[in-house]
Amino acid sequence: MEISNIDIIAECKARYIALRKLGFRALFLFVNFFLIIMALYQLKPASRSLFIESVGAQQLPYVWITTALTMGVFITFYHRLVERHSRINVVLGTCLVVSALLVVFRILLNYPGPIAAACLYVFVDIVGVVLIEQFWSLTNSIYTTQEGKSWYGFVGTGGLLGGVIGGWVSAMFIKHTPLQTPDLLLTAAAIIAIIFGLTWMMGRAGIFCEVDQVVPIIENSSGGWRILRHSRYLLLIAGILLLAQLASPLVEYQFLNSVEASYPEREARTEFLSLFFAVLGVVSIAVNMGITPLVHRYLGAIAGLVVQPLMVWIFSWCFFFQSTLFFAGATKISDRAMSYSINRASKELLYVPVDSVLIYQAKAWIDMFGYRLFKVAGSVIILLFTQWLPFAVSLPQLSWFTVSMCVIWIALVVVLRHDYQLVCRQSV
Repeated sequence: MEISNIDIIAECKARYIALRKLGFRALFLFVNFFLIIMALYQLKPASRSLFIESVGAQQLPYVWITTALTMGVFITFYHRLVERHSRINVVLGTCLVVSALLVVFRILLNYPGPIAAACLYVFVDIVGVVLIEQFWSLTNSIYTTQEGKSWYGFVGTGGLLGGVIGGWVSAMFIKHTPLQTPDLLLTAAAIIAIIFGLTWMMGRAGIFCEVDQVVPIIENSSGGWRILRHSRYLLLIAGILLLAQLASPLVEYQFLNSVEASYPEREARTEFLSLFFAVLGVVSIAVNMGITPLVHRYLGAIAGLVVQPLMVWIFSWCFFFQSTLFFAGATKISDRAMSYSINRASKELLYVPVDSVLIYQAKAWIDMFGYRLFKVAGSVIILLFTQWLPFAVSLPQLSWFTVSMCVIWIALVVVLRHDYQLVCRQSV
């Protein structure tokens, strides 16, 4: 028999005192998310720096396509695993496997080569998706909607802070200790081992509580696509989200190629990337705390959605006219920092007046299929115009594609404004 989420939460609260204290629960989740993102920001600069050294930044689209295809195969296996085992056991098992594989990768990197570097890049990107998805899956299972609105901002800030500290710590390790870029895999493995211990302790305290009779929800990507086809409002939202995913590889490609040209030495490159990710986190927090509330209060959610494409549009033009690492980094920060802060908060407000079941099905299609499809499309655009066609465009000239996507992106937001107002009136 299927048990509702409210019944599950009520039963868990009856069994575990810890669940009744929302602040206590949120603090543990804050620390957990902080450690997850901190570990990822040990791995991201290392994997990118090693890939640039062994393969070269020009080959990045190939590894992005490989990651998308591998993720498609892995997600199918992962969903079957979750159906057969409790989520907390899957999380604990994932932590052990990831820690062990990071140690294996560190040993393999004693004999550097393109295959090991490419596999590490794919592995790190998949680990990032899996650890974050697992965290929010467990978190969503222990909060009611009202509790989530009150505490998710605090919990999410733990991840932003983890990015800042993780990037800074990585840079300090490289600059002030004998550790080198491959050794960051071991520091990340140690952090993930701590996450294993913390998650186990949270399970024992009842913070992650599941009922054995719960029937797992199986996401249906084809159903999500049908929902989108019959809802202009959700289709516009999907278009905005997927255009961001289409532009992101272009921005990343310009940025990492600029990093490669500016920092040919591996350790200096890793230190720069680590500090850059820390700065990106600082900007995300500043926008989240300072700009997002003001924009939403005085201009509304639609205005919040314009910030990211507008900033990317401006700095893409700047990079086109002056192709420096500064403007490549500014474009990257405009893309990712705005996505993690004001764009994410604005996007969630769009879902408020829509039926929760429709939202779930639409987001399932976007997350499972749409994001991967459009990231592959962005990678193919890069390869087509830089390597595959008889003529090749330069790195700055790729900005034309980004600028064009941003114009369409902003136009969709303008069109969405009318639909959003209509949906809000209908929901009253």
